[in-house]
Amino acid sequence: MSTPDLNLLITLDVLLAEGSVAGAARRLRLSPSAMSRALARLREATGDPLLVRAGRGLVPTPRALELRERVSLLVQGAEEVLRPAQRPDLKQLVRSFTMRSSEGFVENFGARLIARISEEAPGVRLRFVQKSSKDSTPLRDGTVDLETGVVGTEEGPELRVQALFRDRFIGVVRKGHPLSKGRVTPKRYADGKHVVVSRRGRERGPTDEALRALGLERRIVTIVSGFATALALAQQSDLIANVPERHTGKLREGMHSFPLPVATPWFNVSMIWHPRLHADPVHHWLRECVREVCAEKR
Repeated sequence: MSTPDLNLLITLDVLLAEGSVAGAARRLRLSPSAMSRALARLREATGDPLLVRAGRGLVPTPRALELRERVSLLVQGAEEVLRPAQRPDLKQLVRSFTMRSSEGFVENFGARLIARISEEAPGVRLRFVQKSSKDSTPLRDGTVDLETGVVGTEEGPELRVQALFRDRFIGVVRKGHPLSKGRVTPKRYADGKHVVVSRRGRERGPTDEALRALGLERRIVTIVSGFATALALAQQSDLIANVPERHTGKLREGMHSFPLPVATPWFNVSMIWHPRLHADPVHHWLRECVREVCAEKR
């Protein structure tokens, strides 16, 4: 079977709408002879004359009348398929998104993000899942729609990334802790008991490198996998926790925070998504909501 020329559908739609070879030619910016040849091809393809002479004009055959509405709908549908997607009515939208984030993001930004989304699109539901690793598989296989965190070498090179805000590590202790009073020097800080946060069980990081340059070393008492756990231990003991400042604002309420007495690098917290969702207008709207919520001053 030969493949039909689907471009003829557009020509047929215009011919049936105009009822005139000359009118259709003007509308499609073709010469009358080119339009006549196109009509001949349409007659051959459909096995029907479609438009026949009646006096000085043309009138549609019964087959043409039967096809007119169907062809118009087909052409409109094709145009919609080939047109960039438009954002749907958010008030009528029903959709679920899964966001994967590091600990502290939901506690600090989740309530405002949910309120923003509920106001604009009440039918959209967010599902938050904990980010236990930097593995990109959930983004690739579609089980996660959007992710937040620090971009590392583990992320796939094809992923899209947009920075949300800068953050830094600070020290946190319970109210009444010796470090909550007076100047926190590198030695006072290093001499304390520390809880370290590491998903991989690593004991040392940039803070330890900065202390080592001063001939100092932290006394690490325990290692935990999350900031909330570290802060809970620090709140109930004399342990010192190092946590990201912006990520843990809510988690640190009622505790004493202080800048680290050694220089450590700032880092960017970003949102990450798979390219297949980049042009999706609803996903774009979700990303804008996340970006604007994270940019709000508290």
